Amino acid sequence: STPMHALPHPRKAAPVGIVFVIPAIVYWIVPTTQGLTIPYNLVAAGATLLVFLGVAMALMAYVLVAGTRGE
Repeated sequence: STPMHALPHPRKAAPVGIVFVIPAIVYWIVPTTQGLTIPYNLVAAGATLLVFLGVAMALMAYVLVAGTRGE
């Protein structure tokens, strides 16, 4: 039987969130280590929003896959 969903098991929803968390880490580290003149609050706000986006995407992927299991 072929799986209907791109994420056949809810545990596989984590990589969906990691796709957004990794750029958040890069977005935080690069300006900090390079000494760029970007205001610190903009870097913190951007990284925080990307982390929350990653968590929300992983949660929604889990809910969608877990909720449609009986079909």
